[in-house]
Amino acid sequence: MDYVVRAIDEKAGILAFCGRTTNLVEKARLIHDTLPTASAAFGRLLTASALMGLMLKGEKDTVTLRVDGGGSAGIIVAHADSKGNVKGFIGNPGANIPLNQKGKLDVAGIVGSTGTLTVVKDLGLKEPYVGQVPLVSGEIAEDLTYYFAKSEQIPSSVALGVLVDTDGSIKASGGFIIQLLPRAEEKAVASIEEQLKNTKPVTQLIEDKLSPEDILKNLLKDFEITFTAKHVLNYHCSCSKEKIERILLSLGKNEVDDILRSQGTVELICNYCRKSYRFEKEDIDKIFSV
Repeated sequence: MDYVVRAIDEKAGILAFCGRTTNLVEKARLIHDTLPTASAAFGRLLTASALMGLMLKGEKDTVTLRVDGGGSAGIIVAHADSKGNVKGFIGNPGANIPLNQKGKLDVAGIVGSTGTLTVVKDLGLKEPYVGQVPLVSGEIAEDLTYYFAKSEQIPSSVALGVLVDTDGSIKASGGFIIQLLPRAEEKAVASIEEQLKNTKPVTQLIEDKLSPEDILKNLLKDFEITFTAKHVLNYHCSCSKEKIERILLSLGKNEVDDILRSQGTVELICNYCRKSYRFEKEDIDKIFSV
């Protein structure tokens, strides 16, 4: 079961999030038919959005992460709510290049590093919060660390990982975010830095069957953390025929009729779940007659 947990040490000023996303990322791989390097990049962003979803407070709050690095992967988007529902899409699911110099999937190579990371939080206010930073590496975890420091002024350590099996399936996926609250002491920073230096890659920890709780307990063994929240994660798209019909209405009758004349039918495919919605002429006439 995939899930994410939140933990805190109020006295030391430490806030942490950790999640296992193996099944979620595998479902995304199957839906979008991603090749290994694309799977790793897409999975990292989906994992990050799942962790940041647990940072949201309101039941209807959502967070959207958008990476546009100029690489062959194209634009990558991940969206999560505060209840553990996650979805996303990748511009080029077939992006796949040779391993990097470390023998790892070259995520930065397909993401690129000349663009931006954008974070949009819809908190039910008049306007959503939008934060944007330039990419520093294209590895996604490092880019998020930079985002938290520059846009939210929160010192953070972000680790994200996706291990792809020889058959292309997802063997392990997950990540964690550790943040320092304003009252955090210098010794807390030193302790966390030391633990991070000696910690195995997050995918290896998950492959070794450590739970998200175990991972945080090991990382923060010098602290008295309390687990305050847990959400089961699901790859879930909320698209529906009614929502697609509203999109058609927004296009206008003339434009939709042009599509009908040129193609004989109107077909829209959801970016997030790849479900196809097909409308014949009589369907279009009915939609615009209301």
